[in-house]
Amino acid sequence: MVRKTSSGFFSSIHEDMPLHVSRGYDRIVQHTAYPSSSIPPSPQIEKFFPERYTQPYLDFMTQNPTIFHAVDHFTKKLDRAGYVYLSEREQWKIQPGGKYYTKRNGSAFIAFAVGKDYKPGNGVGIVAGHIDALTAKVKPVPKLLTKAGYVQLGVAPYAGGLNMTWWDRDLGIGGKVLVKNDDGIIEEKLVKLDWPIARIPTLAPHFGAAAMGPFNLETNMVPIIGLDNSDISGKELPSLKLPAGTFVAKQPERLVRAIAGRLGVKEYTSIVNWELELFDIQPAQLGGLDKEFIFAGRIDDKLCCFAAIEGLLASPDDASPGIIKMVGCFDDEEVGSYLRQGARSNFMPSVISRICEALNDYCGPNLINQTLANSFLVSSDVIHAVNPNFLYAYLENHSPRLNIGVAVSADPNGHMTTDSASSALLSRIAEKCGSTLQVFQIRNDSRSGGTIGPMTSSKLGCRAIDCGIPQLSMHSIRATTGSLDPGLGVQLYKGFFDYYEEVDAEFAN
Repeated sequence: MVRKTSSGFFSSIHEDMPLHVSRGYDRIVQHTAYPSSSIPPSPQIEKFFPERYTQPYLDFMTQNPTIFHAVDHFTKKLDRAGYVYLSEREQWKIQPGGKYYTKRNGSAFIAFAVGKDYKPGNGVGIVAGHIDALTAKVKPVPKLLTKAGYVQLGVAPYAGGLNMTWWDRDLGIGGKVLVKNDDGIIEEKLVKLDWPIARIPTLAPHFGAAAMGPFNLETNMVPIIGLDNSDISGKELPSLKLPAGTFVAKQPERLVRAIAGRLGVKEYTSIVNWELELFDIQPAQLGGLDKEFIFAGRIDDKLCCFAAIEGLLASPDDASPGIIKMVGCFDDEEVGSYLRQGARSNFMPSVISRICEALNDYCGPNLINQTLANSFLVSSDVIHAVNPNFLYAYLENHSPRLNIGVAVSADPNGHMTTDSASSALLSRIAEKCGSTLQVFQIRNDSRSGGTIGPMTSSKLGCRAIDCGIPQLSMHSIRATTGSLDPGLGVQLYKGFFDYYEEVDAEFAN
C-alpha cells in the first residue's frame, strides 16, 4: 500500500516485498513529491542491488571498532581508488578530473572528486556525516589502586557512553598510539586489542537497593581489567620498572606491555602518548529469521559514513561532470562538534576555499560564495526507526521502517536543516535513482536531537537537507539496522552524486 502524507512524502507498507539479503528487492517503488503527470519521461532506472553492500558493511564494522581505525579504513580505500592525499600543511595542486582527500587528527577526513568539466563558480555536491560514536575513553592517568584484588582502568564517558547498556559487556581497547622512532620522529600507529580485556560488572539484584541505582559513573562503572591478589598471596607481580616521569609510568603496566607487544615496540618509553577507547568486541552480524537485520555496535553514524563513501566511489566520472563531488566525515558530533576536526570548525569551509583557489587563476569572496550558492549539502546521520514496543512515542506517517530506504528528518525548530526546497530536490534525486524516501519528525512532546546539518550549512551558506538511515536502539552499545539499509544508503548517495547537476538545473535561483 502506498499513500501520500500531509508532508508531501509517501508512507509505504510493502507486505509482499522480500527484505532478506539472499533475494533483495523484486521491484522498485519510486516515491516523489511531484504529480506523475508533471514528470518528463526518463530512461529506465538501472537496477540496484543493495544486498551487495551487506557483507562489506559487516566486515567494516567488525574490523574497525575505533574512530581512528574507521578513518584509516576509508582513507586507504580512497588511496586504492586513485584519490591523492593532500596535507593541510602543504600547498595544494588540484586539476579538473582529479580525486583527492585530506584529514585532521586521524579522526576526520574530507574526500572530493573534481569533475572533468568543472568551471569556476560551479557547485559542490556534499554528503557529510560524523564518524565518532558513544564510547568510554581511557583517562590521561588511568592507573588506579587495586581494590579487593581487582585491577581497574580509569575511563571517562564520551558523550552518552557508559550508559546502562554497557554493563557486563566484553570490552576491547584500541585507538591511536604516538611512538618515537629511532630517528626521533614521532609517528602515529593504530592498535586494537580485540579480545575481552575489560568488563563493567553489575551488582546482583539480590543486594536490593544497592543494585537498583542510580549509579555513579565515577565509582560504580569502573571496568575491571585483571587480578592482583598479592596482598593475600604475598607474591609480588613482576614490574617493568618504567622510569618515573615518563608517559608509560602513569599507565597500568600490563596495558603498556600488551600495547607494546601488539605494535612490536621494544622500548616501552618510546610510547609518548595515546588516545584509547573501549569497544564491544562482539562482531557485527546478521540477525532475524531471514537475516533481515544487522546487529552491531557503533552504527551511529559509521553507517551513513560507509554509505556516503561507497556512493562516492560508485559514482562514475561521467555523472555530474561539471561539479565537485564531496564526502565529509567529522569527529566530535556527539559532544557538540566544537573541536578542529568537528563539523562546526573551519575544516570544510577551508577545504572548499582551497579548492576554489587551486582551480582558478583568481579566487576571492565573490567566487567562493558563488560556488557555495550553487552547492548542496546532504547531512546524513542515522534516524530513529520505529520501535514496535513504543509506537506511542512516534508520529503517525513519520515512523521510518528498516529495509525501505533513507528517511528525511524534519524539525520546525531548526534542529534539522530540511526545508521544502531541499526536500523537493532530494525527492527528484530519489526518483531518478529508484530510491524510496521516508520521513521522520519527533512528536511535539519529545525532545529532538541534533545533527551536523544546521551548523555546517549555516557556516557554508549552502542549501541543505538532513536525512539518514534508520536504526533501532540509538545510543546503545549494540544497535540494529536492516540488512539492506547500508546498500539502500549507497543507492541514494550514489544517485545524489550522479544526478545532482541535472536536478539542480530544474530549480530556479
